[in-house]
Amino acid sequence: MKIRFWGVRGSIPTPNPLMIKHGGNTTCIEIRTDDDEIIILDGGSGIFPLAQTLLAEMPVTANIFISHTHWDHIHGLPFFTPIFIPGNAVKLHGGYDAVTDKGIEHAMSTQLQYSYFPIREVELKAAMEYQTLCSGESVQISEHTRVTPTLMNHPVLNFGYRVDSRGHSMFFTGDHEPHYNIYEPDDEMFDEYQRLIDEQDQVIVDAMQGVDVLIADSSYTEDEYPAKKGWGHGTFDTSMMMAKKANVKQLYFTHHEPTRTDEALLEVFHTIKEKYEGDNALPEYSLAKEGMEIEL
Repeated sequence: MKIRFWGVRGSIPTPNPLMIKHGGNTTCIEIRTDDDEIIILDGGSGIFPLAQTLLAEMPVTANIFISHTHWDHIHGLPFFTPIFIPGNAVKLHGGYDAVTDKGIEHAMSTQLQYSYFPIREVELKAAMEYQTLCSGESVQISEHTRVTPTLMNHPVLNFGYRVDSRGHSMFFTGDHEPHYNIYEPDDEMFDEYQRLIDEQDQVIVDAMQGVDVLIADSSYTEDEYPAKKGWGHGTFDTSMMMAKKANVKQLYFTHHEPTRTDEALLEVFHTIKEKYEGDNALPEYSLAKEGMEIEL
């Protein structure tokens, strides 16, 4: 299995020379299985440069899994070039949002409306298919490869995805903020709510248990988090603790805050290294970088 980062920035693309080392495209991860199946996690702006590399491989069959439908995770979809070329097959997977009463097909059809894009959905030349997912129910891509969604915590329905293929595994959180108790400790609802979120957290830890690679939303530092609480994003520290509980082998911090330069990002990373130095129970950990490739 090969994993390649095509976009690691959060919220909005950042075409800034001060951010070129880690990259300015928003979330997109390519997975190639040993059987050369193409699995794509999220359709941020990073999906466009990925699409250009696929032009040499026509016809393309690709499974795209969308964690959630906030713009930075879908705004590259109309620029995924294979959807305009006959002979290609693209299957878009994602959740059903009970609030909007819409499935994942809405992410594409909305962006391809007359007011927003010059090409209509009916004009797409690839064979398009949409699949609505349920948390915990695996999608069998092939005999040896499956993708399993897990409900995470974000202000809109968000799935994390585990990919298992021929003995290798990875988990991507999408955007995720660890659950927190909305009640004060002396409130009569505190204990009941705490049991609920503990159960939800355990489901997430179980879903990523023992994976070779965990790619986790680590937007903020612990000092920044109080001002961002409820925004739906994790910190470097919460990602470390989650990885430790799940006994993962490698952790990659991603969804880099859009104002954080390469220099500032490295400063945060060095602070984390100093803080957790000597904790042998932690996995190997790194900053995700656009263009970085992991081979398992």
